[in-house]
Amino acid sequence: MTTAQKSLAHPPKALAFDIFGTIVDWHSGIAAEAAAMAAKHGIRGDWNAFATAWRNGYYPAMDRVRRGELPWTLIDGLHRMILDDIADAHGFGKLDEADRAHLNHAWHRLMPWPDTVPGLLRLKRTYTISTLSNGNFSLLTDMAKHAGLPWDCIISAELFGHYKPDREAYHGCARLLGIAPGELMLVACHPSDLRGARSHGLRTAYVKRPKEEGPNGSLPAFTEGEFDLVADDFAQLAGLLHA
Repeated sequence: MTTAQKSLAHPPKALAFDIFGTIVDWHSGIAAEAAAMAAKHGIRGDWNAFATAWRNGYYPAMDRVRRGELPWTLIDGLHRMILDDIADAHGFGKLDEADRAHLNHAWHRLMPWPDTVPGLLRLKRTYTISTLSNGNFSLLTDMAKHAGLPWDCIISAELFGHYKPDREAYHGCARLLGIAPGELMLVACHPSDLRGARSHGLRTAYVKRPKEEGPNGSLPAFTEGEFDLVADDFAQLAGLLHA
């Protein structure tokens, strides 16, 4: 019996989705917004490298909050701190406040992968579908509106004052949905997020996003059988979940 068949013997009651990379193509979106801003100001640069540098600051910034070096900070705030830190190196040092704020808001305007919305609509027929993201509530709300994401509800780490992979984020999501942690499945393209969820009793589904980190990206390493389900895209995930 396969891992997928075993998991489907006791299907989850709800699905919670990671957002950046799993639902939306952050790399292409950020690179395009940076290129547009650069064109406005006659700036030349490598905007794929800029997108990577901005994202690379994400986990260290959250760790500063966890260590108590920073107070609890919304992801919008962390993104702005990182942007200000890397602006000079990428030619954006002279951007005024309005342009920096607009560029920082690019994370609210990211677009989904082609399979995302059709897959979510299919899964929504059978399961409650929710976000479970470190992105702040307003960011996730704006993104859903902009990208046409058909969530049943939006759940953000902001509601718990804890970023993933803290226990409070995973268990808080299950609590708000009125189910046990073992009845909730996290869907993500990041093995580290799924490992955090699994360690706190959630079910896990890994969806492959080989271009998450750009045109030259590759899949992260994981062990066969490590997660309840592994899918190439949301259509295949829906099939595995009999949706």
